[in-house]
Amino acid sequence: MDLNYSTEELAFRDEVRGWLAKNLPTDLRDKIAEYKELTREDLLRWHKILAKKGWVAPSWPKEWGGTDWNVVQRYIFEEECSFAGTPPLIPFGLSMCGPVLIRFATEAQKKRFLPRIYNGDDFWCQGYSEPGSGSDLASVKTKAVREGDHYIVNGQKTWTTLGHYGDWIFCLVRTDSQASKRQEGISFLLIDMKTPGITVRPLILMDGGHEVNEVFFDDVKVPVENLVYEENKGWTVAKYLLGHERMNTGRIGGSKRELAKLKEFAAKQMKDGKPLIEDVRFRDKVARVEVELIALEITNLRFLDQMRRTKQPPGADVSMLKIKGTEIQQTLTELMMQAVGPLAQPFKPTNGSSDFDDFIAGLAPRYCNFRKTTIYAGSNEIQRNIIAKMTLGL
Repeated sequence: MDLNYSTEELAFRDEVRGWLAKNLPTDLRDKIAEYKELTREDLLRWHKILAKKGWVAPSWPKEWGGTDWNVVQRYIFEEECSFAGTPPLIPFGLSMCGPVLIRFATEAQKKRFLPRIYNGDDFWCQGYSEPGSGSDLASVKTKAVREGDHYIVNGQKTWTTLGHYGDWIFCLVRTDSQASKRQEGISFLLIDMKTPGITVRPLILMDGGHEVNEVFFDDVKVPVENLVYEENKGWTVAKYLLGHERMNTGRIGGSKRELAKLKEFAAKQMKDGKPLIEDVRFRDKVARVEVELIALEITNLRFLDQMRRTKQPPGADVSMLKIKGTEIQQTLTELMMQAVGPLAQPFKPTNGSSDFDDFIAGLAPRYCNFRKTTIYAGSNEIQRNIIAKMTLGL
């Protein structure tokens, strides 16, 4: 097992780091640093900058715009972007629907959708969770009944992230309610969000932000040609998609950036006449999360080495990255709240506030928002069940 970067990989890292330093717009960098809300235009602007460079979809095959980077280079790129504080590349098109189409779609579907996803022409969202069907996705109830060359879709999706920006949504729908196993009656549909019968209703979060939504389908007509893979075989597609999603939830680079920010702030914040970082109890908490972050990075490198040698996608073990990565992200928000104390404002600052006020005003909303990290992509409780069953054989 080799957990070190080669000379070529280190040179690649320096190339990526240098390009990001020159090409990441300052206003977008500042928004990330101060935990400000990113608009649809902000997200698409960064997407198109990377698309112009040819770096927006590194994991895609070269024929569809991929970079032909190996798995280690892709990991380095993602971590350097995260550490530099770039806006996130919205994963629903690039990292979820795109790989699914490349693996399962017809040639006509690939030619229709992949170039538009790559160029940022369509904003995608995910239609998986429903009221009562979150981590237990096999219990989805949204129905799609075939009538001629269309499916008629009725039901509801919830917690649809950025659904109010969406042009298209990929959905798990039930096409056979009589199947002996729930997983066997599910299909994977691509649905145009402008189709009559679709209603998007905002779910306002604790911090007043509009990030997630409810999506209602009332007699929505979807062409049969928008079915991906086979009817009633959507569970195969869903499992493939979730494997890609969970590999990217560790966010080690972002946690490194947040840890450095925490240390910097704690060195300036005074407690009992001395810097907070010199408080033994607080310093112990910071040290513990740093050790866990280092261990997570080493574990991630183990997966990378395995993928590099076997040329196979990650298996059930990848759930470890999701569990520990999201727990570390939450811990860092908790420690930052402890460091700031009563200065952490529950609301966004008024006009004319300082950069410092902008920063601390984002902490409490960020803390609340990051409660979700251990739930999305399959709750951490479900991930532990997966590890127990698939890895430990319990």
